[in-house]
Amino acid sequence: MQETTRLHPQGCPTGSAVATSGGKLPARCVFHAVGPIWQGGQRGEPALLAGAHRRCLELAVENACQSLAFPAISTGVYGYPKREAARVALQTVGDFLCEFQQPALVRFVLFDPETLQVFSEILSELRFPTPRPRS
Repeated sequence: MQETTRLHPQGCPTGSAVATSGGKLPARCVFHAVGPIWQGGQRGEPALLAGAHRRCLELAVENACQSLAFPAISTGVYGYPKREAARVALQTVGDFLCEFQQPALVRFVLFDPETLQVFSEILSELRFPTPRPRS
């Protein structure tokens, strides 16, 4: 947090993310994403949640990260319904990977069986185009 405060004294806007070093973690970078607080879904929450995921993916590419792990952003104290959050998160990540084919590995690290079940169900419903070959 000290590095985040030093590098980004104005903070990070909702729907975006900022990068810091991994500190003492076994990760080169940590991306601090700010998801929206759920207010019923009519105040741009889906676009903001997608933006936070997309910015993390962009930061991963910019920092040459080969892998990235996401929690279920905004589904805790911010109250975003898990099913809706899963759909936004998985669609955003899938679309990004289809377009850019990087990073090589994206994981969702989910902290309880219910969230895993929801994300698994939504993932099974989504369809993505075949990624275009990289030139």
